Amino acid sequence: MAYAQVITVLLFALALARIDPSACQQIVKGKLSCLDCTHRYHLSDIKVSVKCEGVNKLAMASTEDDGSFKVALPSSSVNCIAKILGGPVQLYASRKNQVSKIVKGKDHNSYTISSPLSFMISRPKKANKNQVGSSKTVDLPLPPEWGLAPSSYYVPFIPIIGIP
Repeated sequence: MAYAQVITVLLFALALARIDPSACQQIVKGKLSCLDCTHRYHLSDIKVSVKCEGVNKLAMASTEDDGSFKVALPSSSVNCIAKILGGPVQLYASRKNQVSKIVKGKDHNSYTISSPLSFMISRPKKANKNQVGSSKTVDLPLPPEWGLAPSSYYVPFIPIIGIP
């Protein structure tokens, strides 16, 4: 009787040992791209984080040489995002290309990014938003016989008449 119980326990332990715990995990697969890199630029060791809504834990991954990464989702929540954190060199990314929503992939436990994650390694040129516009004012041609100052001194000023 005890011999049958030992065999049952051993068979049960063997069955549990054959179950792969990674088969139950949900894996996110994605790929980064560099917008201004040379063809042979290695995209390795760039950190990517995955954050799910309602979970305090982040999942981190490092990219391979081709820019691909794999990371296990921290939860089974469907509202998750992937974000480029940084790398061995300074990276420049717009907010739109830095974050991507995670969507269901083709495989059973596979997820992927919805929009491409991309960055640049050279500093982008800034558009000069603080540029002062033209200060040219309206200059109506007045006859010089009138002896008045240029019309640009008068046109912007409109007196308010009739207020007691």
